Amino acid sequence: MAASLRASSSSLRARLLSSSADWSPWRLLPSSSVHSDAANQTETLAFDEIQLSLEKPSTATAFVLHGLLGSGRNWRTFSRTLASQLRDRNPSDEWRMVLVDLRNHGNSARIKGLCPPHDMSSAAKDLADLVKARGWTWPDVVVGHSMGGKVALDFAESCSRGDYGESAVLPKQLWVLDSVPGEVSTDNSDGEVERVLQTLASLPSSLPSRKWVVDHMISLGFSKSLSDWIGSNLKKDNEHVTWGFDLQAAIDMFTSYRERSYWSLLENPPKGLEISIVQAEQSDRWYPDDVQRLKALSRRGSKPDAGKVSFHLLPNSGHWVHVDNPKGLLDIMAPNFLCSVQN
Repeated sequence: MAASLRASSSSLRARLLSSSADWSPWRLLPSSSVHSDAANQTETLAFDEIQLSLEKPSTATAFVLHGLLGSGRNWRTFSRTLASQLRDRNPSDEWRMVLVDLRNHGNSARIKGLCPPHDMSSAAKDLADLVKARGWTWPDVVVGHSMGGKVALDFAESCSRGDYGESAVLPKQLWVLDSVPGEVSTDNSDGEVERVLQTLASLPSSLPSRKWVVDHMISLGFSKSLSDWIGSNLKKDNEHVTWGFDLQAAIDMFTSYRERSYWSLLENPPKGLEISIVQAEQSDRWYPDDVQRLKALSRRGSKPDAGKVSFHLLPNSGHWVHVDNPKGLLDIMAPNFLCSVQN
């Protein structure tokens, strides 16, 4: 499939899945992708920062990573609500949420220095490069949905191996949201992602309007919610609309997402790291054997010289967990989220 998509998508650029949900501007720090010093300027990933209080310093940082064809904006409302609930549970907590646009997605799509290969390891290394370029402390928690979940796993694995240098600090917790940690077979899904990619590849680079795109997707059998979600990231280009990222790079990342396995990390989590896996009850991405394997790892608990794995089932939700059942996801995450005063 990937080969056929490459042949038809060399000129197509797509920007999808940005949420148009309302948000409070005073809580959203300005986004950025450029770090500058006296000698040079280095472009890194684009990001937004959410912090409930601009007067109080943050006590901990969480990176939030979107899925394929998404952007950090998808997670603004959820991240703001999570930060609020964490502070309600512990008034000493002042979380800083960094909503990252992964390479080839969102505002990071325009950055030219993010070179191939477009895979999970490169996307994870981009996070390390962002931390170093901005002079930040390393994130305490990394939250990743779908493809972003595997980027989070790769980031933690690389930190534990020392791939990012001596300054790198292993996160204390990962939240991997409806992302199967092993290889992903298309035999175990309805092929919706592949059909979306094929459809986008078949469209011209300049399109009449957002309404035309949404109506076209619906006419091909996609749901209205998915079609609206896809159309929400179209941008105006004179009298037409266009996409905002390189479809071929997205296909490369999807291929890497399907092929990479992180079971070894889950079988042997490094000391000080908790990996929290959330399965959406109605998601079609899971084999029963994978679920049983995760449950067994969760029951194993933690050892003095190793980390731990926890497993959670999110009811009444398909793959789009933050849209299908955000309250249920918050009910799982907030009580089990790292307490920053323990840092």
